[in-house]
Amino acid sequence: MPHPQNLDNHFVVDPAKFDFYAMDCYRLVGEDKLASTLAEEVLRAGTDFDGTERAPMRNGEARVTLGVTAARAGDLEGALIMGERALQGDRQSVPSLIMTSRELAAEMKRRYSAEPAAQDYLANLRALGQEKPGFLPG
Repeated sequence: MPHPQNLDNHFVVDPAKFDFYAMDCYRLVGEDKLASTLAEEVLRAGTDFDGTERAPMRNGEARVTLGVTAARAGDLEGALIMGERALQGDRQSVPSLIMTSRELAAEMKRRYSAEPAAQDYLANLRALGQEKPGFLPG
């Protein structure tokens, strides 16, 4: 649709947000292939040709989504890489990262609780929770 003529009565929707929200929905219902495909698209759309992130908060959540889907597929290393990268950004949308990080933490506990690398990731989340009150439940 064309841009509205009277901006006081209309708004423009960012089409890239559709993929972002759909990614969350598919991850939450366990449709991992669709969730990971959309997460890759969110990362592609949110990153410039030179690697500069245009949408660091969306990209962070997309990385957590990739971590969740990797964990569910049995790829602990991939899950850890994506989970850690998601938490490294300077700009963090705490509510979104709370939701997705809890999902990744739950997958780590359920599938990899005996793995030292998973325990380290969970310890990192606990430390982040202490740095940023409200980030994760106590």
